[in-house]
Amino acid sequence: MPEGYRKRIMDKEISDHLELMGAILVEGPKWCGKTRTSKEFNKGILSITNKNQINSLNLLLENGIFNFLDEEPPMLIDEWQLVPGIWDAVRNVVDDRGKRGQFILTGSSVPPKDSEPLHSGAGRIARLTMRTMSLFESGESNGKVSLRGLFDPDYKVNGRSDLSVKGLAAAIARGGWPESLNDKEENATRIVDQYVKAVINSDVSKAGDGNKDPETVKRVIESVARNVSTYASSETIREDVAGASGTFSVNTLKKYLDAMRRIFLIEELPAWNPHMRSRTRLITSSKWHFTDPSIAMSALKASSGALMEDYRTFGLFFESLCVRDLRIYLQPAGGTLSHFRDVNGNEVDLIAELPGKEWGAIEVKLGAKDIEDGAASLIRLKNNIDEEKMKQPSFLMVLTGGQYAMRRPDGVYVVPIGCLGE
Repeated sequence: MPEGYRKRIMDKEISDHLELMGAILVEGPKWCGKTRTSKEFNKGILSITNKNQINSLNLLLENGIFNFLDEEPPMLIDEWQLVPGIWDAVRNVVDDRGKRGQFILTGSSVPPKDSEPLHSGAGRIARLTMRTMSLFESGESNGKVSLRGLFDPDYKVNGRSDLSVKGLAAAIARGGWPESLNDKEENATRIVDQYVKAVINSDVSKAGDGNKDPETVKRVIESVARNVSTYASSETIREDVAGASGTFSVNTLKKYLDAMRRIFLIEELPAWNPHMRSRTRLITSSKWHFTDPSIAMSALKASSGALMEDYRTFGLFFESLCVRDLRIYLQPAGGTLSHFRDVNGNEVDLIAELPGKEWGAIEVKLGAKDIEDGAASLIRLKNNIDEEKMKQPSFLMVLTGGQYAMRRPDGVYVVPIGCLGE
């Protein structure tokens, strides 16, 4: 690959799927690197950039003319959702050619419901999610500990992180946006601010049903930011946004949140539903997360220095950073991430699962003084799993902001985020 390109974990995933499928869709938030990465694989290209072009393409599609798709494959179609009919056209061309690796589509939003394609693309178009860059991809984690390796009982954990707490706070404020990785924090955070402004003033309104008031969009984002990594209910968010007026309805909030999901701004963490020995009721609420923790930092006008002075907020934003990175590391293996909590207050921050029913439990603890509490929560969960109905965990891990990776005598791994990789 050309000099200057930062390798992504998704590179191999894209390459593999081009060998398996007729087309792939790489979707995710704006500025996360979808187009730049896709250009490492394409030969032909169609970039949709203006209204005249959109009108012309729609006219061709209405008349069943697909010759604009005749570029040498793999052909990259950038921001395909601006002309939703392209999806069905690509599907038809893939069927006609009967070949793999024909198209790469990129998209930073899901088309409006009234413009969704007729066909799902199942069997023809693979969907891949790109997020902002993980600490391993940005070079701030040395990757000495493999997340997937932890699922192997014979895996040996060791390593030392060079990422300081101050550096970790700076990475949260800057985010994983490829264009800002080499900038000083002041400039990097300005890039995030511009992203959030674009979301507020334009992107959310275009994504959902009907126009959205920019000031209300701003208040919703700020409320989610204040509740990052928490179980706050939608009613809590609604009350926060409504303020003293109390005129913001539940249905209206749902429309705003749906629009934010459609542009990959927020990505909640779902609840895990294991088989437990007791019949204690489990909490099914999701946890609030943005696709990148820097969005919450920008919304609250917070800096890395402010995080260093507020340990509780730092811990919540650190957890959100870990969620982003773990999702990136799990995706190539088809893994998923969730959380566990019951009505008695027993909880584990994160549950990592692979398709074969293997799973691992993870507690996120920023500082060393909380590691013992995290390990106790993990062991308590392990001891309460119904072994007759599901497997025991492949691993238990406390993910920290510290320096040294190790295996404790009780079997719990302690791993710094600055040592973790795919």
